[in-house]
Amino acid sequence: MGVMYRNSPLPRYSQLKEIMRERMRVGEWKPGDLIPSERELGETYGISRTTARQAITELVNEGLFYREQGKGTFVSQSKITQQLIHLTGFTEDIRARGQYPSTKMIATAMDLADEAIAEKLRISPGTPIFRLQRLRLADNEPLAIELSQISFKDCERLLEEDLEQNSLYSLLEKKYGVVLMEADQEIEAGLASNEDAQLLKIAPGSSVLHTRRVTYRELNQPVEYAKAVYCGHKYTFYTRMR
Repeated sequence: MGVMYRNSPLPRYSQLKEIMRERMRVGEWKPGDLIPSERELGETYGISRTTARQAITELVNEGLFYREQGKGTFVSQSKITQQLIHLTGFTEDIRARGQYPSTKMIATAMDLADEAIAEKLRISPGTPIFRLQRLRLADNEPLAIELSQISFKDCERLLEEDLEQNSLYSLLEKKYGVVLMEADQEIEAGLASNEDAQLLKIAPGSSVLHTRRVTYRELNQPVEYAKAVYCGHKYTFYTRMR
């Protein structure tokens, strides 16, 4: 199933990712199934093992596959993973919904990437990253707590910016030349912790939505790993399926 197009503007590994996603969508590959090896995929689709490996690794990072040492790569149990239709920041998103967006700063700092963050951002552990935690509001009502962890050359300059009044994504593009191209986002239901509930002005144990997003610039280079907690009764995520 699936065809590679040599003249497509999409890189070969992106085409393979879509082919593999389609095989899962139609039920050809089910949770727990062993997928073909890099060599087999390369032979089937006329691509290099390196290209096949890149596609598989990205789907592992997105949680759709998992690896077992010495056994191979398997399809994960089903989980809700949303591919964004349009890449927008919170400010643009809330305005598009006809509401007034605002932000209260919780903390900004430079930090050193631990192994988990380094893997998400494809940098070495210990690399300096910019950490930004904000309370996001719509019509002056708390809606989400967002933690952004950002890596690009000179990212420490963000410490000097007013990120309560300015859109982070707009600032990255217009001032720093960091053009954001696409993102992968996961959404998971959960319950509010005491700390989150206090900031969001909801009862502890209330339903919330946890999101995890990796945002990429050109050449598929990660720039931001963001985690957020949204009030479950105030926000609806949507996507279009084809």
